Amino acid sequence: MSTDTINITLKVWRQERPGDKGRFETIPVSGVDSHMSFLEMLDTVNEKLILEGKDPIAFDNDCREGICGTCGCVVDGIPHGPNKAMTLCQLHMRKFADGDVIAVEPWRARAFKVVKDLMVDRSPLDKIIQAGGYVSVNTGSAPDANAIPIPMEVAEKAMDAAACIGCGACVATCPNASAMLFVSAKVSQLALLPQGRPEAAQRALSMVATMDALAFGNCTNHKACEAVCPKEVSIVNIARLNREFFKAGVASDAEVHLNPALVPETEKRAKPTAGAPKAPKSSKPVAKSTSGGMVLTGSIYILTFLFVLGFIWQSLASFL
Repeated sequence: MSTDTINITLKVWRQERPGDKGRFETIPVSGVDSHMSFLEMLDTVNEKLILEGKDPIAFDNDCREGICGTCGCVVDGIPHGPNKAMTLCQLHMRKFADGDVIAVEPWRARAFKVVKDLMVDRSPLDKIIQAGGYVSVNTGSAPDANAIPIPMEVAEKAMDAAACIGCGACVATCPNASAMLFVSAKVSQLALLPQGRPEAAQRALSMVATMDALAFGNCTNHKACEAVCPKEVSIVNIARLNREFFKAGVASDAEVHLNPALVPETEKRAKPTAGAPKAPKSSKPVAKSTSGGMVLTGSIYILTFLFVLGFIWQSLASFL
């Protein structure tokens, strides 16, 4: 056997359709070219399965250049595999040794429903973007590059946040299945620039409320998201999102109205308990957040307390 080929054993998650009970299937694979990418290896495995009359492994992929964010699965417990700052399509088989047993499974998160095998529905991330991840202005022709001077340091921070490709690895690795790194990157890239400031408050409130409504968890500072992010988006952006969220709740009159189309089907189908009073009808849809309202109210009290405490401290310091 050539030193450029290896024999491996795949333990792949197989699930026929959403809601079905899945299982791991063991597939021995021989003669794998070590120069292949991981997705090319899956392609060769699928060709073999098709020739044997078996169902090929379903997996997401598109550009295969680490740009689109379409590919992604958990390899040996790590989203996108063992290489740092790489997507699954950039992972090559030379990273593995002859005889390795490789476990491959889809993203695991309540918000990401398995479609088939390694494919998951990541449309909840798109719904968060629809809630406010944009600047709603008529741009017309391209403006002059120097029309709005922006400091280089600020532009670099915004570009670093904009590097997020929305692959969902941060959600898959987080023990809470939180999308905070994703949301913070999309909020930061606009909050840092003058073009995004007019809608900053509405954006932060709406995107966080939508994230809560779509069953994503909250951040508890495990930092696992930063470790597996293929674009190395920093958790500093989460701190910025928290500041934007708190400022919007304290110093802004922006209101959160969640689009009914973004509410999960389970919430739409929920029926009131027998004998429970009916809620008054409203002409405007209101955000149904599992934690956003409590966090916002609590944050207002905390910030007010800290403000008063700081004012007292400064007053005492001026007399001492």
